[in-house]
Amino acid sequence: MLPDGAERQPTDWTVFFLNQTPFNTIKPVLALDNAESKDTSEEGARMLYGINLVRTKLDKTARRGAIVKAMAIVTRYPFLQIFKPVLLLALDDYFMNPSQDCLARLFDAVNEMDFSTMPVLTRYEKLIMRNTERQDVMIGRGDDYSNYPDPGTATQHTVNLPPTTTPRPGHRPSNSTDSRVSFEDNAHMRAKRDRESATRNGGESFKSASGVRSPTSPSDASFSLDGSAVWVGDESGLDQMGFVATASAASASSSSVSSVAGRGRRSTDASSSSSHGAYGRGGESAPSLAGASAASSALKDSHFYHTAINYNEHQLPVKVPLSTFPEEVGEGSLTMLCTTFSPAITTMSGPLHPHLHTNGALTPPVIVLFNALITGKRIIFLGHHKLAENVSNHVLAACALGSGCGVVLRGFIKRAFPYATLINREEWESIPGYIAGVTNPIFETAGSWDLLCDIGTNRIVVSKDIHLNHPASWSSSNPLIMRTGTVKAEGSIGSEEEAVRVPTKEGGSTQKPEFAGRPDSADNVFIEDVLGAIASHYSEAHVRAKFTEYVIRFVRVAARYEEDLLGSTTISWPTMLYTERPGEKPRLGSGAYFVDDATCARDLAVNATRIEAWRRTECYKLFQIDWKHFVATNPIQGFDLSHQLSRLRFAKSMSDGEAELIFRTIAEKLRSYDEVTELLAWLPPHLHGLQPLSFGLFHQHENVRELAVDLLNELRGYPIGVQFLQMLNHFQRYAYVRQAHAKEQRAKDSNSLSIPHSAFMVRTPSNRSESSLGGG
Repeated sequence: MLPDGAERQPTDWTVFFLNQTPFNTIKPVLALDNAESKDTSEEGARMLYGINLVRTKLDKTARRGAIVKAMAIVTRYPFLQIFKPVLLLALDDYFMNPSQDCLARLFDAVNEMDFSTMPVLTRYEKLIMRNTERQDVMIGRGDDYSNYPDPGTATQHTVNLPPTTTPRPGHRPSNSTDSRVSFEDNAHMRAKRDRESATRNGGESFKSASGVRSPTSPSDASFSLDGSAVWVGDESGLDQMGFVATASAASASSSSVSSVAGRGRRSTDASSSSSHGAYGRGGESAPSLAGASAASSALKDSHFYHTAINYNEHQLPVKVPLSTFPEEVGEGSLTMLCTTFSPAITTMSGPLHPHLHTNGALTPPVIVLFNALITGKRIIFLGHHKLAENVSNHVLAACALGSGCGVVLRGFIKRAFPYATLINREEWESIPGYIAGVTNPIFETAGSWDLLCDIGTNRIVVSKDIHLNHPASWSSSNPLIMRTGTVKAEGSIGSEEEAVRVPTKEGGSTQKPEFAGRPDSADNVFIEDVLGAIASHYSEAHVRAKFTEYVIRFVRVAARYEEDLLGSTTISWPTMLYTERPGEKPRLGSGAYFVDDATCARDLAVNATRIEAWRRTECYKLFQIDWKHFVATNPIQGFDLSHQLSRLRFAKSMSDGEAELIFRTIAEKLRSYDEVTELLAWLPPHLHGLQPLSFGLFHQHENVRELAVDLLNELRGYPIGVQFLQMLNHFQRYAYVRQAHAKEQRAKDSNSLSIPHSAFMVRTPSNRSESSLGGG
């Protein structure tokens, strides 16, 4: 609680963990509510996280010229940062009146914080929430709907689609076992309020947020769910409410809006009823954008649970993040970590090691750190003359880096010491693969580490004894490492034997020249992409999403490596190709997807050394357990969803039979809210959202187009699905709207003039003429 050099800093923060190792275990453990810890692992349930504030006040009357005091809060919640404001007030009180009463007031205030209505999100709900910057994502979970403006007032023009089924169940805004509640539970309340609002405004009618219309709704064919719609026309009101998609999906959508608005098109409707708008009959005017802007200021960000701490008559607002995973503690920033150790400013020294330098001397510093994390190396972050808070945040960011931001792997927090001192040094240094943050330079000279990351001088140093402590010994039966020439023939990295050859401690004659690496390797391109996003001021959430995808890819490549080496894998789906034989039922593929065989061979060769080292760690064993649990409990059962989406995204060619089976299988699986959230979690905005599924709308075969419409119609039945549909670009949404109308029209009136399968009839509001758009 009193870091080295605290007397030289007016304020500093540190983070520490309890019940982590035998020497810092507290008995008895804080009582844990079984209901709250049922979804956490045994390790996570017993881990306690501490945030500590230390302050120095100069005082000439004091013996050393200053008074230094510290105060900490220990909790089972990983989002420690929410306690910073109350700690500041409490420590100020303690300076003025150093008594136990200050601690009692702080204890009571923190424990009286209301978490009673905080929703407990499922794994896939968390993934959806963290991957989008829409402030209304899953809105209404933890608060009454009346706390939010009606999103339906954000825009004047909607697309009229045929009525779908009643909105599917959403998520209960409180902790529950079934984790599900119907959105209609709030429908009557919202409808009553809307009717009262209509009465006050002279009979104007608006759509309720639950999708249930008031009695004077303008059109039974209007498509509105949760007060939102799948826009195709003017979307100027969209920005006013903050409903802007992130990353490339947002830019594509905005450019489409500009081009369409420039032509004066207000909305597009296959049934030519768009002139009625969304706000009543006879072209009633919509609320002004100024009103929408005022409403947006009151909109709460649903990424957080909003509560407060009442300390000493001060009401402190608290925003609790809802999408935090156990391996994400505090405020560690991957943006900060990548900036500190960017290739342009980082100096790397020490011997090359195959576990760490997967691209030889050109391996990016952050990738060296990632490799050290997953292969269980001892890592120290040194910040001489730096704040202890700085080194603590780098350690916490490293844990997020290795774990894929808590989404993929675990076991890093268990061996992390965000701030470590000379006290109990022998105990924490005895932990295999420790990750420690220090400010005392004596630890560098001691040399009991494998990787030193100096945040003050932007250095990464590999221990000179790393080959002795971690010998790269491989079985002669390992064909992926011992064979030579394959990757070299494909123009990749010289030879695989060179990639893993390391100097022997005797410096024998078998030593080969060290592998130099390639500047265009996948890891180098990835880091350039991340640094480019940071330079373009993308958010921390976007950077984390990229690293999550990176770790997911690493694990799936590791599974393929195990299959080639051992014949089977216990950490992913088995590798299979799509098969379609006469007289047999077609079978979808599974496993890690590679664009071609050359890419597969290259990726396996580059990753082989760190995969071998990872397979010997506790992190690997924990993931084996997690994978078995995922397979048993995932809402979508029976096929590898990630593989099918990768096929839709990257496949150079695909048979019509495979495309139809992919869409049919996914459409048949979407029968519940949990299944929908799992699908959407694999379609984040930074990977263009629903774009892979929208490809089916333009397929040459009608069956595939029909299945794509069915799939999107199913998503349309859920509020979160509507939000994802809104992220599609203009062209994709227009294709969906007109095909959904055509299908509905055929079903409603089979005796009328049939619409040709090769064309869709569209009536534009500008000239009311019919035109044929061939090919679907």
